[in-house]
Parts: sequence; C-alpha cells; structure tokens
Amino acid sequence: MAEEYTITVNGTKRTVVAEPKTTLVTILRREFGLLGTKQGCDNGTCGACTVVMNGKAVKSCVQQIGKIDGAEITTVEGLAKGTEVHPIQRALIDAGAVQCGFCTPGIVMELHATLSANPEPSDEELFKGLNKHLCRCTGYEAIMEGARLAMDYLKAKKG
Repeated sequence: MAEEYTITVNGTKRTVVAEPKTTLVTILRREFGLLGTKQGCDNGTCGACTVVMNGKAVKSCVQQIGKIDGAEITTVEGLAKGTEVHPIQRALIDAGAVQCGFCTPGIVMELHATLSANPEPSDEELFKGLNKHLCRCTGYEAIMEGARLAMDYLKAKKG
C-alpha cells in the first residue's frame, strides 16, 4: 500500500506517495524529474545511480523509500550553480574522463562524498571509491587523473 514519505532533495523538502519498496532512483527520475541519476543495473553493482545520502555515497537503485524517510539527498543536479559546473565536473571534463557520460554522474557523486569527507585522500582511497563504478568507455586512468585534478580545483576554489 502506498504511503507518504518526505525526503530533502538538493536542499528542497519533497513529499511523495509511493509503495515502501519503491527505489530512490525511481523516485528521483519518475517523480521528481531528476534524470542525471542513471538507472543501470538495478542491483547496486554499476554505480551509475550513485547519489549522496546523509553525507555518504549510496547506490540509489537499492535504497527503498520506505527505509529512508527523512533522508537528505544530493544528486548531480544539486552540484552545479546555474550554468557553472561544479569543480569536480570541470576536472573530469578537463581530464578527458567523460566519453559516453552514462557513468559520469555516479562518479561525480562518489568523488563529491569522498572529497567532502577528506579533501586530500590518497590514490588508494580514491580508487577504493571509484572501484565501485563500472565505466566501459573512458578507462580508469583518466578518471583517476580527473579525481586528482578535482582535488586541486576544490583547493583553489577555497583558496
């Protein structure tokens, strides 16, 4: 039976009526029209659906709305300010770490969570997070280069 749930998405409190087992990716895409979060594997293995929930990177395809009522969610749409892309997005573009782009929003959100928690992670820490994402086009060297560049861009922005 459908119930009412409230979550905060990109700083705005939103209410939705849904079945408790409806996934967060479904809510974000179908109910809220946030198409940046990609629906890939539907079992938590590809990482394309990654968002930040309560400060942590999570796979939204395995998060059921009935278990996350009251959560704070940030999607890739919540990072850019108007037409200005976020420094993490800019870094991946500049490093050539985007080709087809399907996996990119999930990678951006993984890096956002990682770099928010630790602005200067080791390569090993970066790879640990990025290893949760399947990218068949770009290759992980460019993504790692983009992650390192993102650290520099974020430092310069705080500067």
